Amino acid sequence: MAPAELDTVNSAAVGQVVALPAWLQGNVDLLVGVPVRILLIVVGALIVRALARRAISRLVERVLRPGEGRDGRGRPARGPAVLRRDPSRSDERRRQRARTIGSVLSSFATIVIVATALAMVLAEVGIALGPLLASAGVVGLAIGFGAQSLVADYLSGLLIMVEDQYGVGDFVDLGEAVGEVESVDLRLTRVRDINGGLWYIRNGEIQRVRNDSQDWARAVLDVSVAYESNLETVYGVLEKVGRDMREDPEFQALLLEDPSVWGVQSLDADGVVVRLAVKTVPLEQWAVTRELRRRVKAALDSSGIEIPFPQRTVWMRSGDGSAA
Repeated sequence: MAPAELDTVNSAAVGQVVALPAWLQGNVDLLVGVPVRILLIVVGALIVRALARRAISRLVERVLRPGEGRDGRGRPARGPAVLRRDPSRSDERRRQRARTIGSVLSSFATIVIVATALAMVLAEVGIALGPLLASAGVVGLAIGFGAQSLVADYLSGLLIMVEDQYGVGDFVDLGEAVGEVESVDLRLTRVRDINGGLWYIRNGEIQRVRNDSQDWARAVLDVSVAYESNLETVYGVLEKVGRDMREDPEFQALLLEDPSVWGVQSLDADGVVVRLAVKTVPLEQWAVTRELRRRVKAALDSSGIEIPFPQRTVWMRSGDGSAA
């Protein structure tokens, strides 16, 4: 190779060597700064997610292990008294609520953190977020219109659990479905009725709830006696039956107060209806009512007080139209 050609090649090589650092200097932010910032965003998102999960776990543990008869602020615990009497049912109820609420909160926190981190990463690589957000908004709107009932079910289920309207083991009236709650999740409530049938009720369709397991219940017994009966005597017999049952060790723990005679409830065609009522522990009102009915029947028979039966006056007409 001629000396002139060799000098030309050497000059080109030296120019490339000199130009390479200049190119690196002009693109150092693209090669180093952007990846470093993306890495910091990912690491930060992971740290925030770990802290959020830890906070949610502590919240779940607090729900699972409340103070004995007290809430987290030292005040008397609220909720069904039947759960305070039955620790196993109480534990299962709290466990289910905590598991569901913890899962929802964890998923929500993860979605928010991942969406925020993804938006920051896209901004770092120079992708415009405006068109993406607009497209996501249109898609979300379409999905929202198509899944309105599903969203309503999930929101209703979350509110039911947060407000503790009912839970596993409660006896509830949800309209057509009346029975014991077997499970509650975000979308469905399962109720086992008295005949053994299992009802699946969407939470979004529940308009009202009657919970027979909250705090206390009441056993109400209507007793019909003949019009000829002395009401003061009837009151005395019913009050004695109530006192004897309250003193019975078998039922003493089930009655929260002495049974009281409320008086005449109605004047029916066949007799006078007198009402007897007593507060009971939840879910025991039916057993107490059955026992009261048995004892009242025996006491009225012993006192000679007649329990009336339907009586009617029948007029018979002969062939000539005369009544007999």
